[in-house]
Amino acid sequence: MDKISKKILQLLKDNARCSNEYIAELLNINESVVEETISELEDSGVIVKYTAIINNELAGNDCVDALIEIGVTPQKISGFDAIAEELMGYDMVKNLYLMSGGHDLTLTIEGKTVREISLFVSKTLSAIDSVISTKTLFILKQYKEGGVQLFSNTEDKRELIR
Repeated sequence: MDKISKKILQLLKDNARCSNEYIAELLNINESVVEETISELEDSGVIVKYTAIINNELAGNDCVDALIEIGVTPQKISGFDAIAEELMGYDMVKNLYLMSGGHDLTLTIEGKTVREISLFVSKTLSAIDSVISTKTLFILKQYKEGGVQLFSNTEDKRELIR
C-alpha cells in the first residue's frame, strides 16, 4: 500500500465524514486521485464500513453490552475459524476476536436486557459443541470508544479574557 493510501485511510479513520475535496486539499493532491483511491480501498475490502461512534447514554439508548470470554476446542482442520464463523452469524455479536492468554475467543454483544444476554450465553453459546467455557463481563459504563473519550469530567475553569 502506498503512502497516499495510508494517509487517506488515517484521515478517514479519524473522521469518516471527511470529504474527498478536504482530503485532497490536506494532502495536496487531485480530488480525482482521492476518489479513485477510496474506491479501490473499498473494492479491495480494506475499507469495510463507515460508522459513527454513539454515546448510548446521552442518546438515551437503553441497551446492555457485555464482553464474553470463550474457551473452545479447536476443530481438527479449520482450527478456530469454524467456531468463529458460527458465532459471527448471530446478530447480537458485535465484535469477535481470537485471543492469546487464558481463553480463546472474546466477543462483545449488545442486548436489550441482562436477561437477554444471559439467555444467549446459557441457551445459545453453551449449546455449541466446541464451546467448553464462557465468562460474561457486563459493561457498566463506557468511557472511551474507538479512541474517542465519551465523557469529560473536567470543566474548563479558565477565565475568558476580553
